[in-house]
Amino acid sequence: MQSLVDNAAELFDATAAGILLVNQSQDLEVVVSTSERSALVGLLQLEAGEGPCVEAFTTGSPVSVQDADEMRRRWPQFAAASQEAGYTSVHSIPLRLRDTVLGSMNLFRETPGALNEDDAIAARALTDVATISILQQRTTEHANLVETQLQHALNSRVAIEQAKGFLAHTHQVDMDTAFTLLRSYARTHQARIADTARDVIARTITIPTPDTAASAGPLGSGKHRP
Repeated sequence: MQSLVDNAAELFDATAAGILLVNQSQDLEVVVSTSERSALVGLLQLEAGEGPCVEAFTTGSPVSVQDADEMRRRWPQFAAASQEAGYTSVHSIPLRLRDTVLGSMNLFRETPGALNEDDAIAARALTDVATISILQQRTTEHANLVETQLQHALNSRVAIEQAKGFLAHTHQVDMDTAFTLLRSYARTHQARIADTARDVIARTITIPTPDTAASAGPLGSGKHRP
């Protein structure tokens, strides 16, 4: 994204460029910029809740502001912040793929005027590529997270099955009863069943037999690590 704004500023004769992306809380935030000035304007427009960058995100359509007068008519607070930073025109292109809008790329200029048609098409092409790249990265991250969670669940299930087999053998009970003993012990000691299963396998705790547990009270004679 930093390469994108650096190159976009040069290609389209912009004084500065920046990208806003929506975060997990569905709030827009400045993620990259070519200068502190463009980052500052981005933050100011977000605080004001107005501006071409925000509008490009909310509408999913490019927004071009050619001069300071147009800015003042449409977004007075943004216009004041933009004038203070020295920008006269702003061109905002949404980062969009079909119905998904991730944010916007924003080109700031110190001179008035609109992007010509060729530049507008090129800018949109760059943001399309950036959008696809971001979505692919997020899809990969999500897939990795799901894979990690699945592997953790599988490891937990293996530990539970091993503990059930161990208890069924040592306590001379069937597998359903072994699982009930394991689950009851975990609940009594406010421990996760997978952790309890691992402790059973490692023989760091002893789960009492049903008869022993009944005579010894709710905690039985087992010892659990703190």
